[in-house]
Amino acid sequence: MTDTTTRQPAAQATAAASGAAATEKFRTLRRADTVAAASERVDTLASEVLAAVHDVIRRHQVTYAEYEALKAWLIQVGADGEWPLFLDVWVEHVVEEVANEERQGSKGTIEGPYYVPDSPAFPVQATLPMREDEPGTPLLFQGRVTGVDGTPLAEAKVEMWHADADGLYSQFAPGLPQWNLRGTVATDAQGHFRIHTREPAPYQIPTDGSCGRLIAAAGWHAWRPAHLHLKVSAPGHQLVTTQLYFRGGSHVEDDIASAVKPELILSPAPAASGVGNEVTYDFVLDKA
Repeated sequence: MTDTTTRQPAAQATAAASGAAATEKFRTLRRADTVAAASERVDTLASEVLAAVHDVIRRHQVTYAEYEALKAWLIQVGADGEWPLFLDVWVEHVVEEVANEERQGSKGTIEGPYYVPDSPAFPVQATLPMREDEPGTPLLFQGRVTGVDGTPLAEAKVEMWHADADGLYSQFAPGLPQWNLRGTVATDAQGHFRIHTREPAPYQIPTDGSCGRLIAAAGWHAWRPAHLHLKVSAPGHQLVTTQLYFRGGSHVEDDIASAVKPELILSPAPAASGVGNEVTYDFVLDKA
């Protein structure tokens, strides 16, 4: 794996550009979303969040200067378009944990801010769209999709997206083709799929915006381990959204987004073809 203490992406997207893109994607995808919540539920959640904030202020004797600095920072998070990034990095993993605690099948984790729907569709054996000279180690990612009872799920959708060897995502960084390293693969009659792609790199979340200022002020690191994003679905079954990581990779043990789970760690081996690596990972979907 790349040494992330010295490596920097060659064409790092700016926080402003990636934040604006993530915010616009969120608004586009979620515009029709509504939550029917009783006033009692809103009262409970809002009151307890505010009470927790009040408790921190009292216990740590927060000063007016610190309060004004916080207010300025919160305003700037919105100006930078970084609310999707902030919430997905530091909050979403707990929401996902609570939402899926009863799931019997495959483990999920956070979606993150860089998902784009309607990626190009492919049959069971596919190569994700990529540049002719796409950098990175070739990877064959294969497996099977079944129900909890072991029934193979034909025509299940395995949707994959991930960063490139510079840690950059298409549609959120300059210079990348629209669907680079993004695609949706359908399983065969026995639930099998085979996806050819490139191994992604670890990357830092954008650090030149408000989230980066928080990281610097707190003395944290900004790194995410290399990972593959997936959404796996089939009619009559629950969608699972997950990320898969690489054993021994940098920051698997201290992911800034706290999204790594033991069940989500891959152990690729040299490919039987002699080119790159391969790994098998099966998905088990709960009934809807």
